[in-house]
Order: sequence, then C-alpha cells, then structure tokens
Amino acid sequence: MNVLFVHNNFPGQFTHLARALSTDERVKVVAIGSRTARAMPNVKLLKYSLQDSDVAATHPFARRFDLECRRAEQVLYAAASLPSELAPDVIVAHPGWGETLPLRSVFPRARFLAYCEFFYGLDGRDVGFDPEFPETGIDGHVGLHLKNAATLLTLADCNLGISPTAWQRSTFPKEYRNKIEILHEGVDIDVAKADPDAAFRLPSGRMLRRSDEVITFVARNLEPLRGYHIFMRALPHILAKRPQAQVLIIGSDGTSYGMLPPDGKTWKALFLDEVAAKMDTRRVHFVGHLKHADFLRALQVSSAHIYLTYPFVLSWSLVEAMSVGCTVIASDTAPVREVIGPENGIPVPFFEPDTLADRVVEVLAHPQRFEHLRENARRTVEEKFDMRRKCLPEMLKLLQIAPVAKIAPKRKRARA
Repeated sequence: MNVLFVHNNFPGQFTHLARALSTDERVKVVAIGSRTARAMPNVKLLKYSLQDSDVAATHPFARRFDLECRRAEQVLYAAASLPSELAPDVIVAHPGWGETLPLRSVFPRARFLAYCEFFYGLDGRDVGFDPEFPETGIDGHVGLHLKNAATLLTLADCNLGISPTAWQRSTFPKEYRNKIEILHEGVDIDVAKADPDAAFRLPSGRMLRRSDEVITFVARNLEPLRGYHIFMRALPHILAKRPQAQVLIIGSDGTSYGMLPPDGKTWKALFLDEVAAKMDTRRVHFVGHLKHADFLRALQVSSAHIYLTYPFVLSWSLVEAMSVGCTVIASDTAPVREVIGPENGIPVPFFEPDTLADRVVEVLAHPQRFEHLRENARRTVEEKFDMRRKCLPEMLKLLQIAPVAKIAPKRKRARA
C-alpha cells in the first residue's frame, strides 16, 4: 500500500501516523511539503519552493486564494512527478494552505482523508470574541468567510474528514459534518507522564523541582488569542501573594493565529511593559521555544499550569499538561470545556484576571486539595487521548489500513 501525506509543515499533526506507517514494511510512505517540512526515516519527502509573489493587483478578497493556488500548483508538480509505483492508495492532507486543491484531479481513485482543523466564521469563534480587539467591519467579515474557499473545495473532494475535537468539528457547516469523524491525533502518554524527580534548569543555572512553587504558561507564540494578556495581568497579584513562586513562560514573541501587534511592537513586550513595574520580574522567566524533553520537564515541575484560549483550535500543550498530571487552571471557553471541567481542572472566566490570580494562589497555597485534579487529568488523557492504544489504531481503521505491529519510539522535537 502507498500512502501520501501532504502538509505544508510536514509531519505536523501527522507525526504519529507517519512514523507508525513508515515502520510498516507493507507500506510505502511519501510526503509533500514546503521548505519547512522535516524529513522522517523511511519517508520519501518531496519539498517545493514558493516564490515571493506580488498580489497587490489581486482583489483583497482573493489574495489568500491566489497564494493558495500558487502553492497548489507546486504540489501539482510534485505529485505529478511521482512514479506510477508510488501512486497513493491513501492520501492524508491538511487543506489549510491550498495544497489539497489538485489532489483529487491527480489521484482520482485514492482514498482521501482531510484534516479538518478549523472553519473560519463569526459565530462563537475567535473573531469578535475579545472586545479589547474589535472586529474589522464588513470587509473583514467577507475576507474571513473567503478564507474557507480551499477547505470547502477539499471537503467536496475528500472521502472523509477528521477533526481532533467535537467543538472543532462543530465549526464546519452542518452540511459537511456527517462526513467528518472526531479523532484527536493523541499524545504519547508513556513519554508525557509525571516524574517526581524532574528538574528544569533556568537560563541562570538554577534548578527548579517539584518541591518549588512553579507556575507554567505555554503558547506557540505569546499573543492575545492564547490569553497571554490576561495571564500577564494576573501575575502581579499572584507574585505578591506567593513570594517564593517562579514563573515559566514558554513560547516565542511572534504571532501564530491572531492579529498582528502595533508596528514596532511585540505582544510579549507590550503586555510585559504594562505590568512590569507592579511585580518582581526576576521571578518571571521567558524561556522561548523548548525541545520537547525540556518542555515536559517544565510541566513535570509545574505546581499550577495556566491554559487560556479564545474559541479556537485546542493546543497540544494542554493535553500534554494533563497527561503529565498538572493542576490545570483553564479558560472556560468552548474548546476547553470539552476536556477540562471541575472534576479534572479549574475552569475560570477568560476575561477575569483577578479570578485567575485567586485560583492560582489557592492552588499554590493548598496543593494537597487539588491532588485529585492531577489524577483525574491524567485519567482523562488515558481514556481519550492515548496515541498508542486509542488514537492511532482508530486512525488506521478510518484509513482502512490494518494496525501496525509496533509503534516506533518518539523522536525529540521543538515544542511550545
């Protein structure tokens, strides 16, 4: 059997599946990705380059689709170069960059699974959620709607869609939901687990351990969509009440999903500057992106883990924090409610930094009261997000591929 993965940043969400199939002698695995794609053993990777394009003459509504079509053209060339003996029986692809547009035409008989991560819209999603950052008017609404063009075409072409959570599936038009299965890619719970002897080294050389008071906050990039501004506004109160607490902030200072910061600024600096004079910044440690092993060590020493998000895609970091057995204080927003409730975490209103601060202080002051939340968080992940025993076997079943006898060990990778 031949399997083709198509993902701009391969392997991306397909890491576990691609690794498992690459160890199966019955399967030949090919991947197509951009210059940011990463090679994997036993996977033939075809990389394409997308030249910088001037789309100024293109109507603003169509500029995204213009770029997606240019990307699709490069994928078309890569796909057409495959020898007949590697023509895919199964395609697994992410439609978010337009790369899926030519796949059905090139491979009309392949079983085609599309990763349905998110469908843009105005109703109950990220746009318009935060009054601090107002909407852009009707033109912006139309532009947002048109961001779904490639995804809609892919939904028409594919045999099956898959969304990692029920809420993410619910963002798609109801006409397509019966075509979309709910299945998370899972986390490796044998790797992401508690370690009472774990230690995390700060840039200063100081080692933090489970016996220390450690607050953790994680986002790929530190931006409002992931609640960075709310978290920073809670910190002065937390640090004043807990004079021994140390804060680990994991993530970079770019923008992944939400709006860009004002010219010449970063969201990281903007909201740090807002509160810096009110707190002891020597106890606040910005550690950037971390290797996965270091990321897990940070979670393993965490006394209180904060996860905040607009109604948007659920972060892997939350599931891994639960797998490690963190005490999670999380925003009571739609995607989070699916995995965090009062039985396994502490939901808080997104827009209430004072409430967030009070809950964190309480967890730090009385950790024994919340030990059951740690245990239940781990149990939730074991039941719903176990990559090896649940998610991967179910994914192979959806793809109509017999289970692989052995799943290869996880390789280390950068994470935030």
